[in-house]
Amino acid sequence: MTDATLLDVERGIATITLNRPDNRNALSIELMNSLGDNMSKAVEDEAARVVVLTNEGNTFCAGANLRGEPTDEKARFGLVEILQMMQDAPKPVVGRIAGHCTGGGNGLAAACDISIAAEDVFFAFTEVRIGVAPAIISVVCLPKLRRSDALELFLTGKRVMATRIAEIGMINLAVPREELDAAVGDIVDDLAAGGPNALAASKDLVYKVPAMSRDDAFAWTGKLSPEIFASEEAAEGIKAFREKTKPSWVP
Repeated sequence: MTDATLLDVERGIATITLNRPDNRNALSIELMNSLGDNMSKAVEDEAARVVVLTNEGNTFCAGANLRGEPTDEKARFGLVEILQMMQDAPKPVVGRIAGHCTGGGNGLAAACDISIAAEDVFFAFTEVRIGVAPAIISVVCLPKLRRSDALELFLTGKRVMATRIAEIGMINLAVPREELDAAVGDIVDDLAAGGPNALAASKDLVYKVPAMSRDDAFAWTGKLSPEIFASEEAAEGIKAFREKTKPSWVP
């Protein structure tokens, strides 16, 4: 039996593929354990500059595994740990959403730093239709949504096309399917041009500053900024800029 998720590292890009299309890539214990393992490997691999999360089959992720757990495998990763790992990773995580996204799958899409979807796929917060609520994934989805849009999506459970989901900000872009790989490739190339430590620091800013008071944010960033400017990475980047060359981290 093939692995529940696949990891491939090539030219600085670690691609993780959800690989249970027969079960619509539902969040089974097996899939989450495999995803957690491969996400950890991708983050720790010095050769990987960017992580891309994508899917096999016509569904990106259907959320909770409603078929039950036919395996004796013990859970080593839960959805909370997976979402935290994605956002805490010092490397950019890009969603290549090539299939429909429902329930907890929306959490995976929203937890990516940048997500691009094929415009023919739909998203749906289907939890209310089976008598539950999108509790855990709300933590990563709500910061990207206006309250009015969140209420509509969470309360109706209706299907919404990727173009609308991009318009309201939960993902970055929806493109024709034949343009998906090119759009993801452009984003990945742009990300790989950034310094590894600078990318990690920039992610920290986005996720941490909004939760701070103004004074705490200025105190923290006031210490962080000179540390970054004094780093070897910054020295190399500034030198390359002046000499119109590429720094060593560019693949």
